[in-house]
Amino acid sequence: MKCEEIRAVMPDLASGLGEVTPAISGHLAGCAACAGKLEEFRKTMALLDEWQAPEPSPYFDVRLQARLREEMAKPQSAWMAWLRRPVLAAALSVLMAIGVGLFVREGGGGYQPANNMIANNDAIVQAEPGTAVGDLSALEKNNDLYSDFELLDDLQVQHDVGANP
Repeated sequence: MKCEEIRAVMPDLASGLGEVTPAISGHLAGCAACAGKLEEFRKTMALLDEWQAPEPSPYFDVRLQARLREEMAKPQSAWMAWLRRPVLAAALSVLMAIGVGLFVREGGGGYQPANNMIANNDAIVQAEPGTAVGDLSALEKNNDLYSDFELLDDLQVQHDVGANP
């Protein structure tokens, strides 16, 4: 026999539930490690046989019954209380899915060139500020803003003319 086979039946041998066959006794005679392990198991089983479980307190049953009555007398929570936490988690998941769906549908997830980048024949060209291309790009993107400045200039001229007769 092999050591693994002996170790598998060792608890039964130590407790007296298993029979010691000639193959097992032959292996134990030749293997000091398995024989020592079996002896340790037997000592442990002997200690467990001597051990006595402590007796519970004489008032244990009375206190247990009182505690059970207290727990039964407590008001029960709402019938859907057990459902509350999973429902909140599911609602949060649905809201997040809707938000992501709206973000992607609105084009927020797609690539958009930055303010100083322009598309040129399927290639993105970096338009540096201060160059002609960069200035034209800024003028094109901010056309509405600059047209409002012209209105302000006209108002300022009218105000100045009205102030100095």
